[in-house]
Parts: sequence; structure tokens; C-alpha cells
Amino acid sequence: MKADHRINWLLTTLEPDDFAALEPHLEFVDLLRGQVLYEPGAVVRDAYFPHQAVVSLVNMLEDGTTVEVALFGRGGVLGLFSALVSREAFGRYVVQIPGSASRIAVERLDEIRNIRPKLQQVIAGYGEVLLAQTFQILTCNAVHPVEARCCRWILMMHDRAEQDTLPLTHEFLAEMLGVQRSTVSVVTRTLQTAGLIQQGRGSITVTDRTGLEETVCECYDRICRIYQRLLPGSHRSRAPSE
Repeated sequence: MKADHRINWLLTTLEPDDFAALEPHLEFVDLLRGQVLYEPGAVVRDAYFPHQAVVSLVNMLEDGTTVEVALFGRGGVLGLFSALVSREAFGRYVVQIPGSASRIAVERLDEIRNIRPKLQQVIAGYGEVLLAQTFQILTCNAVHPVEARCCRWILMMHDRAEQDTLPLTHEFLAEMLGVQRSTVSVVTRTLQTAGLIQQGRGSITVTDRTGLEETVCECYDRICRIYQRLLPGSHRSRAPSE
């Protein structure tokens, strides 16, 4: 069966004519776990519309600390907004869950966008979603308990993945949440004892999504509502049975 670029929900929202204009310039690529698409300051030449893959944008501090500031999956596009003016990556784009994506040269995407108003509107809407999501994540990291933040992160990954088992280590979660590994170990142990997740070697399996949604802070719901309001159909949270 021929693969479909519209596995990416953002591409699904496009008008047929707009998608037809983009499709000849989209290529399927496989993204590997741990693959770095761009380092901070690197020239951004391509934009990626993830399918199964999930990619984090992390900020790199001088002491080696890394903190996640944005998450990209089937509901979005990465690399495009870094290339608006300077064409330099804001931070490190690293693949967290492997899978495929649709890749397109930024220059070609700009050419098509500039002559198609509805495509411009969709991309502008996603730009606002990304800004609002980043705003909410930074607020969440500043004021909410680690347990609630961890639930929010797991749910966001679960929405963008095709399986309940997510390839997440304690070291990785600590980096994404900006906390010590020992703190993550305590939190995940608590979540497992409550029956919300099951920990494995280098993985976390969601066993009670409803319970996670009851434990998470308000930020998860706010991020979902931002997508639904600005880009209807581009974000689909998963039902507990999925």
C-alpha cells in the first residue's frame, strides 16, 4: 500500500488544491531514535512534517543542561519557523520516537505558500499554536509539580505515538523536564504504583490513560484546546481504549 503524506494531521487539513501543489515536492524519510536533525545555529534547509516520529526541540545551556521547549508530532511541522529570517535553528531538534516524516525544502515551501493564501493561513495558524504551546509548556515547567508535568509530557507523547509503549528512559525524561534523574525515578515509581504506567527497560507503557488525565495539570487540556480552536482537525488526543 502506498504511503500517504497526510498521515501528518496538518497536511490533512489543507485544501485539496493546496496539498496537490505541495505533494510533488514532499519526500518520505525515516527518522531514527536519537537522530539530531539540527544543532543550535545550524542552517535550516528542510522542513519536516512528522508521521509516526516525534521530535523534541531542546534548549542547550552552557553547563550542558538541556530543557525541552517544544514537541513536534503528527499535528505539526518542524524547522519552518526557525528559517523565517535567520535560517538558523533555535536549538537541538532530536528524534525521540522513530518513524517516518514528509520532508520538503524550506525554499520550495515558501514559494508555494506565498502564492496560496489558504496555505498561508494554515501555516500561520500553526505558528500561533506553536507559540501558544511553548508559552504553556514554559509556564508549566515554572509553576507545576514534577508529577503533573511528567503526566503532561507522557500524554503529549502518547497522542503523537502509534503505540502505548513509549521509548522513554529516566535520563531522557529528566532532561526534558529539567530535573534530576532521581526525581524522575520517584515520580515514575509513584505513577506505576497508582497503576497509571508500567515501566520497562528504556520504556514506559501507558496502562491507564484516564488516570493520567485526572492527574495531569491544566496545561495538557489547554494545549489540546489551542489546537482545536486554531487548527481544527490537526490534533487528535487518543481515547483511553486506543
